[in-house]
Amino acid sequence: MANLPNLPVSRTSLFDEFFRDMAPGFFVRPLHGDPLPQQIKVDVKEDAENFVVHAELPGVAKEDIHVTIDGPVVALSAEVKQLDEQKRDERVLRSERYFGSVSRSFQLPVDIDEARASAKYDAGVLTLTLPKKAATQGVRKLQID
Repeated sequence: MANLPNLPVSRTSLFDEFFRDMAPGFFVRPLHGDPLPQQIKVDVKEDAENFVVHAELPGVAKEDIHVTIDGPVVALSAEVKQLDEQKRDERVLRSERYFGSVSRSFQLPVDIDEARASAKYDAGVLTLTLPKKAATQGVRKLQID
């Protein structure tokens, strides 16, 4: 038998495609059309003074986003709440609720100055401006009185 290379198999996408083709009406898509985020996708950029992080959080309320900074570690979390309801003549035909949470943390190469850090949320994108903490002087010689 020939040696076949070990290729990663993505069972989820393979089975999803199979069932979509075989039974297209079987899966019910959310009414809002936006899938729930499974992971927070981030872009991190750096300049001389700051790190700038863009995190995608579509459909999440600003009040449900939490950011913590501990030295060089940045942690993002969000509570996802979506309610979809279709009514016709005051008779509910379909009502769906989606609740969950997503989180992500990553470590930057230097500590962050938490006091000067800022966050802005607009159109489903969280933008963090994270100033680098000033480097401490290595060894300090004490004056003896």
